[in-house]
Amino acid sequence: MAVQTPKQRIANEKFAKRNEQKLGKARKTTAKKGPALSKTWVYVLLFLLIGGGILELMTLFM
Repeated sequence: MAVQTPKQRIANEKFAKRNEQKLGKARKTTAKKGPALSKTWVYVLLFLLIGGGILELMTLFM
């Protein structure tokens, strides 16, 4: 991307200020910082993985 000249920068700031007055300030959005999976699903997946591993070990030794 090319560097802006001072004249372009001033024009862009003027345009942004005019647009902000026309449209209003943009709202800040906050992203949800929680985990993608709920605790219940994590426990279910762990149960399935660990339970499957235990069953495999049981079939190997029996």
